[in-house]
Amino acid sequence: MKIGVAGVGRIGSMHATNLAALDEIDQLLLFDPAPGRAEAAATDLGPPAAAVTTVDELLSADGVLIATPTGTHPDLVRAALTAGTPVLCEKPLASDLSTMSALVDEIEGSGVPVLVGFQRRFDPDTAEVHRRLRDGSAGSVYLVRAVCNDHLPPPREFVATSGGLFRDCLIHDLDAVPWLLGEPVTEVYASGSVLVDEAFREVGDVDNAVVSLRFAGGAHALLSAARHDPVGYDCRLEVFASRDTLSVGLDERTPLNTVSGAGPQRPWTSFTERYHDAYLRETRVFLDVITGRAENPSPPREALVSLRLAEACEESLRVGKPVEVGA
Repeated sequence: MKIGVAGVGRIGSMHATNLAALDEIDQLLLFDPAPGRAEAAATDLGPPAAAVTTVDELLSADGVLIATPTGTHPDLVRAALTAGTPVLCEKPLASDLSTMSALVDEIEGSGVPVLVGFQRRFDPDTAEVHRRLRDGSAGSVYLVRAVCNDHLPPPREFVATSGGLFRDCLIHDLDAVPWLLGEPVTEVYASGSVLVDEAFREVGDVDNAVVSLRFAGGAHALLSAARHDPVGYDCRLEVFASRDTLSVGLDERTPLNTVSGAGPQRPWTSFTERYHDAYLRETRVFLDVITGRAENPSPPREALVSLRLAEACEESLRVGKPVEVGA
């Protein structure tokens, strides 16, 4: 199988490395608009990787993984639709709801498979929680609590283009938690502060935030995110339900120091390390979708939910009160 990767920065290089390790990959085409970057990545990876210089060459593959900056996603996805090339696109598909809505309609009208890269859906433990909630073994959900803390703040140049804490970081929980519960959010309340670096305030962002979601059935979710955790990268989730209480990401590597003196063994340091297995499974599932062996587990229309909620978070933060969310 021949797979293309558009963008070989940090995320794209990780995806390319994962793909190159799969037995199904006969050729890996790398493309990046930055001169020399694709060639350097291909040299580092070695066979089966090869650099290409045009999007047309890239889209000659059996499928393409898009890991370029967000602003380029719509045009690249549309080019892939025209070429009939299946897509795995890093979140988000587009930076605003109206653009994404139009793109989703085009995708669905094309019949070309497009997966959105929300890696939590491919995390084995998170997927197991999804299974237990769907089959009813955990009972009805009372409350979900989720934490997502960066170990070190992102570079200042990233802060200005990230889209903000809600769209860049909390977007993963805003996707995963409604997906787990399988019901719509009716109300959002968000609060945030700048406690880590004034660079966030300068671009109208926050570096610490809490979000409350109310679901149609009455359950709640409490989400928090921070751009700095001195102990390590912390991403975990707890589900309190009528028959069981479940956790994801709470183990010997969770960056927590207890007051009794016990601490984590080799705490996670980054999201790429914490979700290595999820990213690898994501690429494997993409190949299965291309070949018709699997259904799309992360379809574009469902990606509208998290962006709509992120925009509601931003509105709530701005007005200082809960915001109702329509269907």
